[in-house]
This record gives sequence, structure tokens and C-alpha cells, in this order.
Amino acid sequence: METIIILVFVFGYLGITLEHTLKIDKLIPALVMMAISWALVSLGIDSFSTWFDSANNGLVENFPDLAYEDKMHLMEETLLHHLGKTAEILVFLLGAMTIVEIIDYFDGFSTIKNFIKTKKKSKILWIFTILAFCLSAIIDNLTATIVLISILQKIVQDKGVRVWYAGLIIIAANAGGAFSPIGDVTTTMLWIGKKVTTGHLFGYLLLPSLICMVLPTLIASYLPAFKGDIENDEVEIGKPKSRFSGVMLYLGLGAIIFVPIFKMVTHLPPYVGMMLSLGIVAVFAEYFSSTKFTITNQEWGAEEEFAKHSPVHFSLSKIELPSILFFLGILMAVAALESLGILFGFASLLKEGVPMLGTEMHNGGVSDLVVILLGIGSAVIDNVPLVAASLGMFTEPMDHELWHFIAYAAGTGGSMLIIGSAAGVVAMGMEKIDFFWYLKKISWLALIGFLAGTAVFFYTRTLF
Repeated sequence: METIIILVFVFGYLGITLEHTLKIDKLIPALVMMAISWALVSLGIDSFSTWFDSANNGLVENFPDLAYEDKMHLMEETLLHHLGKTAEILVFLLGAMTIVEIIDYFDGFSTIKNFIKTKKKSKILWIFTILAFCLSAIIDNLTATIVLISILQKIVQDKGVRVWYAGLIIIAANAGGAFSPIGDVTTTMLWIGKKVTTGHLFGYLLLPSLICMVLPTLIASYLPAFKGDIENDEVEIGKPKSRFSGVMLYLGLGAIIFVPIFKMVTHLPPYVGMMLSLGIVAVFAEYFSSTKFTITNQEWGAEEEFAKHSPVHFSLSKIELPSILFFLGILMAVAALESLGILFGFASLLKEGVPMLGTEMHNGGVSDLVVILLGIGSAVIDNVPLVAASLGMFTEPMDHELWHFIAYAAGTGGSMLIIGSAAGVVAMGMEKIDFFWYLKKISWLALIGFLAGTAVFFYTRTLF
């Protein structure tokens, strides 16, 4: 039965990685894979020899000797545990996405255009990569990429030049997301999973992430694509559509930054702070839009009309729900493999079978090569399941350097292929970037940044 469940996961994984070839949204194989995996776990509960207790982070003793009813009860408790942990991530993401959409409702990101006051290509490159690096640490790398490419389309009209900027934005956004607990889904997973803390994440990864962004940008600034000035008659800097755009931008970003502070002070899960931040931003949004805010007592059929005037309802309607469902499917599918002890066994094989390369003192016995391969693998396949799997594979304590290395590798490694990160996929869609063009022109820059940042991490981890 374990073999069948692994095959279901492998075929589901192939469906996710080949979504563009199959023309099937990746959320579909993720949800099917999750449901079938847990159904098989339930049907074959008596045939399993091991069970991993995620709550206690260890294998259950004498699992085969337990009665059928006890095994089913244990499975239900494990399923509820994983659903709760997954829900924490999803609710957190829903809150962050809604705040970003509220900012966009007031055209808050148009304020960023005021930073662009030059026509020199290399200067514009540095402005956009620095903005991508900083913004992705606050509003996540996916949203930062969408915002900056939208602005880029108004400033650089030559598509042949614009795709070069988009490629460097992907690298910078992924680098910026790696050192922030709210900058990348995978880093958020490690943070909410109590594997890393905000302070240590900054300490370990800020410098490696910065190098990962700066070095490719520096090299690219000397390439022919970024020589000279942009050919626009004038740089387009539009006026914000709302007089509250600046206020909502700084309020929204400040509310998101407040979440880690709230967690450190109260020791509550991050989604609680995110809901508080969303509530505060929503109050100001409703006040500024001069609408009456209500969730109940709406007349039947009036929801659509109300959504047109309520920034909160409008923003909720813009949320990327397919992404939320994809995360639900993939995280719960990986949880099934973890519960059977498969990931725990695989981790043991990795620790024993991969050469240590002289790093026995680091990563709790896990080779640096394993984590580097994980980073390279995240360029080929989605980094969310890779990190979800690592959560079940390794048992190192909170803030161990292994978790920070995984955060860096999975967050920045995806830049090496355009399909390797959410930022790359959305840029590919917005600018119609060719896979092989990116592979030829941008991938080598991303690889240099990834390896340089890795080398810097080997230094920063000795400081803690």
C-alpha cells in the first residue's frame, strides 16, 4: 500500500510540474493527490508498519500492535493536526493577499513610480532590483513581481528590453523573499512551523540573499541589454487614482511588518497578528471609501453590487484562490507521506548516503550537498512540496542552521529556471517570456547569485 501511495504522489507531482504541457491547473492534481493519498491511508491502516507522530516529532512505538480502532483514532488526530497547521499557513496568506489587494484598490503602488526619475537603463535596473528585493521581503516575492512588472510595462515600452528587466526582477524578488518570514511561502512555512525565528532568519540570510541579488545585477548592468537610455520619449509617471494611495501603501506595508512583532510579543501564531492587521487596514479602507461596512444583513442578491463599492469585499474577490487550494492539496499530500514515516526514512538514507564534503560539524549530520541539491531541485519542481517534505524529513531544533540553509536554497534556487518559482511563473505569463530564452540569458546569472550567496551563508552560519 505504501508503494501505491508513493506512486500516487509521483504521478500527482508530474501533473503539477507539467501543468503548462497538460494545460491543467496544478491545483487539480494537487487536490486529487491529497484526497487519494489519505483515502489509501485510511483503507490500508492495518498494513502499515510505522506511523510518524508529527505532534511529538517521532515514530509511534509498537504501532502494528495497536487495535484497528486505536489506529483509526490516531490517523484522525494526525489528519486534524496537519489540517490545523496547513490552515495556519493558508489563513495567514489570505490575510496578506487581502491587504495587498486593498493597497492596490487605492492604487497605492503607483506611489512607487515616483522613484523612477531616470532614463538610464542600468540605473533603472538597479532601482527595480532593489525595489524587488525590499518589497518581496514585505509583501512576498510573487506580489512584488506582479507590482513591479506592471510598473515596468508603463516605463519600458520595448518588450525586448523589458524581458531582461523581468528576468532580474525574478532573481531579486526571490532573493528578498528568502530572508523574510513573510517574503516567500516556503519561508513562511518554516516560520509558522517553528523551525526559524525572525531574528535568526535575518541574521543568517540577509547577507547571503543580498549577495544573491547584487552580484547578478552588477554583472547584468555591464551587458549590452542595459547599455544606454530607454527609448521612450519620456518616462511615464502617472498620478495616483486616489488621494489616499500613499497613506494606504504605508499603512498596508506597516501592518504586514507588524505581524512578526505581534508574534514575538504575544507568542501567538502569526495568522492571529495578520488578522488583526487586516482588520485595522480594512477599517481605514472602508472609512476612506465612504462606504458602510457590513458582513451580515445584506439583501439577497446585493452582494455583487456591494462588492463594487466595498474595498474589502472587492479585494477578497481578487484573491488568488487557486493558489490557496494548491497549497492545501500539496501540503496535505506531503503530510500523508510524513505520517507513514516515509519521509523520515528517506531523510535517514540521505544522511547516510550523501557525501558530507567535510561538513560533519554543520547541519546536524545533513550534508550541505543535500540542501544545495534541494535548491537546484526547486528550479525544476515546485519548492513548496520540497520544503514541506523537509519539514517531515529532518528533526533538527528551531533555528538550527539547517532550516535557514533550506530557506535560502529553496527560496533562491527557483530563480535558475523561469518555472522554478511563483515569481517566475507569473512573470512568464505577464511578459510571455520564452522558457529557453530565460534558460540561455538569465539562468546563468541566477546560478552565480545562488552559489555566491551559498558561499556567504557558509560564513554567516559560523557567527551564530
